Amino acid sequence: MRTLLLTLLIGLSPWCMAGQIYKWVDAQGVTHFDAQPPQGQPSSVMQTPATPVVRPPAMPGSGPIGDQKSIDDSVKKQVAEQQAELKKFCEQARTNLAQLQNNPRLREEVEGEMRRLSDTQRQERIVEAQKQIAENCQ
Repeated sequence: MRTLLLTLLIGLSPWCMAGQIYKWVDAQGVTHFDAQPPQGQPSSVMQTPATPVVRPPAMPGSGPIGDQKSIDDSVKKQVAEQQAELKKFCEQARTNLAQLQNNPRLREEVEGEMRRLSDTQRQERIVEAQKQIAENCQ
């Protein structure tokens, strides 16, 4: 019995909300709202929101939802590629940093000939490599 009553109340609730609501202020300054206009007092009709339109859910794989899935898949693929590139960069940066820190006699090719890095140049490159790792790698 209670279930039937509850179902009936829920089913009829949209029609209950559809009626007009009146607003007025009494002699004491108290604002009142009611479904019936007051006798002998001016009142105004309140605008009530319309009943929301309920649309059925779209079928899977059709319309914008299917398009969104393909967009999501392509974005996930791009993110995975970027993460792989970043991982490769970080591995190389850490290897270079280890070589800079552990080998005081590093050489580089400048204008076709090999030159040894000074201690100042090596320290500058260590700081730069540490900065790159801190900014881009975890």
